[in-house]
Parts: sequence; C-alpha cells; structure tokens
Amino acid sequence: MSFPEYPDYKGSGVDWLDEIPEHWKVIAAKRGISVLTDFTANGSFASLAENVEYQSSGYARLIRMTDLRQNLETEGVWVDENAYRYLEKSSLTGGELLMASVGSVGLIYLMPEVDYPASLAPNMYLLKTNTSLLSKFFYWSLLSEGGQSQILQVATTTAQPKLNKDNVRSIVLALPTVQEQTKIVRFLDHETARIDALIVEQQGLIGLLKEKRQAAISHAVTNGLDTTVPMKDSGVEWVGEVPAHWNVGTLRWYATIQGGVAKGKDYEGRETVLMPYLRVANVQNGFVDLSEVKEISVLESEVERYSLRAGDVLMNEGGDNDKLGRGTVWQGQITPCLHQNHVFAIRPNNSLTAEWLATLTQSEQARFYFFLNSKQSTNLASISASNVMSLALPLPPVSEQQQILSYLDQHRAWHEQLVEVATSTVELLKERRSALISAAVTGKIDVRSWLPPASAPTQELEREAV
Repeated sequence: MSFPEYPDYKGSGVDWLDEIPEHWKVIAAKRGISVLTDFTANGSFASLAENVEYQSSGYARLIRMTDLRQNLETEGVWVDENAYRYLEKSSLTGGELLMASVGSVGLIYLMPEVDYPASLAPNMYLLKTNTSLLSKFFYWSLLSEGGQSQILQVATTTAQPKLNKDNVRSIVLALPTVQEQTKIVRFLDHETARIDALIVEQQGLIGLLKEKRQAAISHAVTNGLDTTVPMKDSGVEWVGEVPAHWNVGTLRWYATIQGGVAKGKDYEGRETVLMPYLRVANVQNGFVDLSEVKEISVLESEVERYSLRAGDVLMNEGGDNDKLGRGTVWQGQITPCLHQNHVFAIRPNNSLTAEWLATLTQSEQARFYFFLNSKQSTNLASISASNVMSLALPLPPVSEQQQILSYLDQHRAWHEQLVEVATSTVELLKERRSALISAAVTGKIDVRSWLPPASAPTQELEREAV
C-alpha cells in the first residue's frame, strides 16, 4: 500500500526532518506541552507524610513503567489516602501521556483508563499538551524515529540515562493544524493496529511451530517412528508405553556424571592456572553459546578433574525453570575447558549416544520429570545430581537411536526454516510500522484524504511485509 505526498514542501531548517509540507510548522515541544514530575521527589513527599511506605494494596495506585509495559496487570504499589491527597497534583485517570525519565528513556505510554485513584510514580514525567498540540499526535511524534533519536541524544548518561524537564522541552517536532493532527492520529491508530494484529498472528505461528517441534521430539523418543511395532508399558507413569523391543532404565545405568568447579575457592599461597569454563548461561536448549566464555583460577592438579570431553552431555543444575536440565552435546570446541558446578557433564557409555540423551532432555516427558523432581524457589529451580541420574530413559538399539535422530534433524531443518520466515515477517512488519509512523508525523505522506476501509484485510499488508 502506498500513500501520496503533499503537493508542496519547504525546508524545515532541521537536518533530520529535511523538508516538511508548506503549511506545517517546526516547533520545540516547550511551545505545546508542560512537563509534570511525580511529587515524591526532593524529599517534599517524605516531609509531608513521614513513614509512608509503598504497599501491595491501598487507596491509590502509583503507576510505574513496569505496570504500563504489562497493561497494568501487575499487582503494583499503592499508597494510603493521605499520601494520595498530596499526589493528586500528578493524578492519572486515563489518556495521559507518560514518559520514562530515568533508565529506559524513550519509553512512551498513554495511560489506560482506570476506575481507581492513581498517580505518577517516581522516574516518570506526565506530559500535558495545550490546545495547539493533540496529546496523541505528540505520542506518535515521540515514538517516531526522529522522536526516539532526539530523546536518546538529549539524555544525560551517568550510571544510567536520564532526562530532565528541559531535555523534554527541547524536543523538536513538525506540527500541522489540529484538524490535520486528528486525521494523522486516526490513520496511525488504524494502520498500526492492523500491523500489530499481523505481528501477533506471526508470533502465534512461531509459538505453534515450537509446540509442534516439541511434540515431534516427545513422540519420537518414546514411541519411535514405526507405528506398527508392538508396544509395552514402560513401567514409568510419565513415560507411558514404549516399543516392546526398547529398554527402559535409569540414566545411571548408561552414563556417569561429573560435577564442576565451584567459584570462590581460596587458593591463597598456592600456584593456580587460569582456565576457560562453561556456566549455566553457556548451556542453551540444544546448543552451546560461546559468545562469552569466562575464565576461572584452579590448581593445575584440578584441571583434569573438571575438564570436559567431546561427547559429554551438558545439563544445567539450576536457574529458571526453562533452563533446568536442558541438555546439549559438547563437541570439544575449546580444549581444555572446565565447567561450573551448576553444569553437570554426563558421560554416556556405548549403548547410549550423547545425541539421544540430549534430545531426550528436550522432550515434554523429561521436562515434566525435571520440574517434578526439582527444588523450587522464587523464579528459580534446581535439581540434584542424584535426581538427574534417576531419569528414566526409553532406549532403543543404537542403530535405531541414530535413525530417529536423523529423522528429527530433518524435521528440525524444516521447522527452523518456517520459524525463520515467520520471524523475518515480524521484523519486516515492525520496520514498516516504524517507517509509517515517521512518514506520517513528518509529512512525508499525505493522509488527509485517507478513510478507514469498510473491512481491513490483513493479507495485503502481509504480502507487502514479505
């Protein structure tokens, strides 16, 4: 879909804006906005309401960027009525334009409507526009490439980026009439919603493809490829039935486990060597991430004890639930290389291929086992070496293991190709969204005659993105 240009343009006097429509103006934001901060700053709130604490419930909610990112679905922090009466100066009801002032500068949100008292949290600005500038037009201008670039340029950086009020007031924008702003806002609301819907659709497809990949692995490592073979009860509830000629045994029957080196050992007065070692962050689902390999000091006599061998299966002892127990085969990319004590090295014997074990750890059945036998804490989990070695293995003959793995490799290549296409489509749609916003708020396209179609087929937009 293409849009017309304006009939006449003039120089803007601003390099990044280039030319703007003849009847548009260039203004600094200070001519169209006032900038309010939260009223918990500078000790004034503390002096007014001594001993006030943020709470998990209360009379009024303080709106943070964290809450807005999740559409206010977080529990949030609250204050009592006495505190809110002071904070009413920056009260929020819905539709207000909010900007991060510290940290994630460049984040802009429109406040959703709420049915409870709310006020601005620290590290945010409330931007109020006058009659010459629509709040929603300013919102789209700030989200444009030029708006974001200016915010990052004017932000001061110490420990983290920070915007003061003068930084915000200095932002430059191209300004049409209020009537034209209204049309641009309607156009962008409609067109970005279409693009967002397509992005969600493609992201859903990526999720579905990953589920199908998981299901294919889970079925293959417990049922095999031949649907005609007799089946038997594995004797393990979470495994179910397996082909009758397969063995089922615990991992300790078919492999040994090697623990890793612990950080923080005291080697004072003893000679050490500096060695590369793998951490939990290096062991990903199905591959080893070697983009950052750290080093650790150990005694020379400990190098052999903690060294990895090509063919070891690396499994994580702890971390987030999605990292727990996930396995991948170490191919000896770095020699010698040690491993941290939170990464297990499993060394299979001749009846178990490393690739079979690593693939099995990606199955739904193994994920369930690791979760069931882990110790859970807030957002973290861990599993013991003993529980890892008690993992039940459906085990076909080595030749059949290789046949199944070959099939799964072909399936993986097909799956990755589809995911890559969908991921590329998402990125192209995001680029188109950004370009459309920038073109509309700088007058590079003329949408004054644009009308929302009676129906908005997404197929056309998707074809353009691809």
